Amino acid sequence: MQGRSYDPIEFELFKNALFSIADEMALTIHRTTYSAVLKDNMDYSTAFCDAAGRLVAQGLTLPSHLGSIPEALAAVMRRYGEEMAEGDIFVLNDPFEGGMHLPDIFLFQPIFVNGERVAIAATICHHTDVGGRVPGSNASDSTEIYQEGLRIPPLRLYERGKPNETLHMMIDRNVRVPVKVFGDLRAQLAACTIAERAFKELVARYGVAETRFYMNELLDYAERLTRAALRALPDGEWSFEDHIDDDGVEIGKPIPLRVRVEKRGDRMVVDWTGTSPQVKGAINNTFSYTRSAAYCGIRSILPANIPNNEGYFRAIEVIAPAGTIAHGVLPAACAARGLTGFRMVDTLFGALAMMLPEQVGAAGDGGNLGVSLGGWTKERQPFIYVDFTCSAWGGRPWGDGLDGNSHMFANMASPSIEVTEAEQPIQITEYEFLLDTMGAGQWRGGAPFAREYKFLEAEAVLQVRADRREFLPFGLQGGQPGAPSMNWLLRDGRREKLPSKFCITLKHGDVFRLEVPGGGGWGDPLLRDPALVLRDVRNGLVSVAAARRDHGVVVEGRAVDEAATEWLRAEMRAARTAPLPAVVRERAA
Repeated sequence: MQGRSYDPIEFELFKNALFSIADEMALTIHRTTYSAVLKDNMDYSTAFCDAAGRLVAQGLTLPSHLGSIPEALAAVMRRYGEEMAEGDIFVLNDPFEGGMHLPDIFLFQPIFVNGERVAIAATICHHTDVGGRVPGSNASDSTEIYQEGLRIPPLRLYERGKPNETLHMMIDRNVRVPVKVFGDLRAQLAACTIAERAFKELVARYGVAETRFYMNELLDYAERLTRAALRALPDGEWSFEDHIDDDGVEIGKPIPLRVRVEKRGDRMVVDWTGTSPQVKGAINNTFSYTRSAAYCGIRSILPANIPNNEGYFRAIEVIAPAGTIAHGVLPAACAARGLTGFRMVDTLFGALAMMLPEQVGAAGDGGNLGVSLGGWTKERQPFIYVDFTCSAWGGRPWGDGLDGNSHMFANMASPSIEVTEAEQPIQITEYEFLLDTMGAGQWRGGAPFAREYKFLEAEAVLQVRADRREFLPFGLQGGQPGAPSMNWLLRDGRREKLPSKFCITLKHGDVFRLEVPGGGGWGDPLLRDPALVLRDVRNGLVSVAAARRDHGVVVEGRAVDEAATEWLRAEMRAARTAPLPAVVRERAA
């Protein structure tokens, strides 16, 4: 607190006012954006930073962007520093200079009061297309960054209020859907304008000096809360390993993810040393995205009242050697790096479950599965459909995994079927939960779904990024793994099994079927309340046969046969030859 005292009520009012600005920025993007990946999926984030570029408040958006905004803004500060002027707007997407992957475009607007820079508004949006070899710029089978689209280093999009016409033309000529891209950029600009107006009102109330003091105190406040929460956790070291099936290029070559968590006093280290070297396919992380995964995983075991800002980061060290899949270097392809980031969160949960077995759940579906479909209409108009879909959480120590819910790292929504069919040459012919796919447990894994896309134009490129085909979502404390993901092509009455990651050409009438992996279970399946098993049978999530096989519950008609269930469970317990393992990992048959 720099030797100053302050009114705690006034501080709380300031904190809530500043956080509300970041939230209002997020709502502005939601209301004004053009593309479905933003207005429906909500793949964007907003934040508010101080004059030095430190993240003070993040909007109610994606945890996956939590560690990326400071890295991107630091790149801008290194290049422009004190050259920033009122009316400047900065843009970048370069993964090797502050960005994450090319579709994620950052905009930063410095905010001046009486000629003095006091804060910086920040937005990041996933854009429908930024060029490259595949519509949507998100292909998992690209092998170098130069195939993936337009790479923008930190530049001025606007200089002293005047647009950079050269850069605008460069973007316009290199993306397939410039109307959507510039519409979404304008949504980001609108959010920054809203932030500037609201922040100046805040400064008018508190004054510049008091505003600076409270912004700095917000960072220190978050650090104090974080360190106090960490001190209450047990000291020690815990390690965990999981695998990505492959990178979509070297098919069948498993990719290890290894994490070591060390907690001492009020400090925590998340170390990814030993994780796979960077791969040929486009699933390499930037270090900022790896940091985001670590911050998100640790954040989930800490109290909810800790602000999401850089003060929280100070107590957590993240290590990821350069040249690994956790910290890619040139010319690493990274368009589909989301897959790796999501899986790193689940890997971290595996380590944290050893630290806090009664607080951490089993593996979910492995993060969002990316589906991009793009081409040209008969009138030679471009269309691009981008969807990031996820469904199933792992079972938790206190309850079942969530069904049909986004992964914690994403906090994204599912697009409306009606809107999708109105805007795209696609018909959604099936969208339903899958039977017998959740990992069994005292608390079962979340239910995944299947979705079928019927293509209605003449030709398009379909790109899919999925995983958990070979290495299933793990169960904990005796819970069973979830079911694998599956991809199918239905063409001319035939059903063809597709790899987990691919890029193919669709023809008119083709149907692509996506099946999301199921969440892993938590706890001994024979301890599950028979009434809960019956409920799942009645809801069409569990078959009568699976209820008997996995949970030892005998369902007759629409009721549980309690005597038969008690006898069957006793028989199943007697047949066990070893205690149930803490982690249950399986590879698909």
